[in-house]
Amino acid sequence: MNIVNQLSALIIPAVIFYIVGYGLMDRNPVYSQFLEGAGEGLSCLAKVLPTLLGLLIAIGVLRSSGLLNFLAGLLSGLENFTGVGREVYPVILAKLFSNSAATGLVLDIFKNYGTDSVSGRMAAVMMCSTESVFYTMSVYFLSVKVTKTRYTLPGALFATLAGVAASVALVSVF
Repeated sequence: MNIVNQLSALIIPAVIFYIVGYGLMDRNPVYSQFLEGAGEGLSCLAKVLPTLLGLLIAIGVLRSSGLLNFLAGLLSGLENFTGVGREVYPVILAKLFSNSAATGLVLDIFKNYGTDSVSGRMAAVMMCSTESVFYTMSVYFLSVKVTKTRYTLPGALFATLAGVAASVALVSVF
């Protein structure tokens, strides 16, 4: 195990040295290209930052106001039909907007119910099999200036539903 830790600590510096070395051998102005790319990254961040802040504030308001728990209470009537516990519904709703907020909710489930509980396993599998739809759409579409999203939102919501269903099925079977 110690060899794997040492090897993993060397991989990133080795990749960086390889890229820089390859650029120098190919006679590319590596440093100026790095600065140009960093400048483009900062300008992209400046364009996307208001959207990111809006989403983070919105999910914070939803979480602290109790609306997520209220919506989970409304959906908890489906618990017998779907197999999803009441504590997992806020994770599903938060994951649509913010991965970090959903991660916080999953950690709350781990703390309250345990990592090996059905709810803990279900939330963990859902985190891996779903995407933060609104965050991803806003950031990526804003950065490339897409205005007509067409079927993206319905498709992404359907994929999220499929991920949730697969999570429930996998946890139920295993």
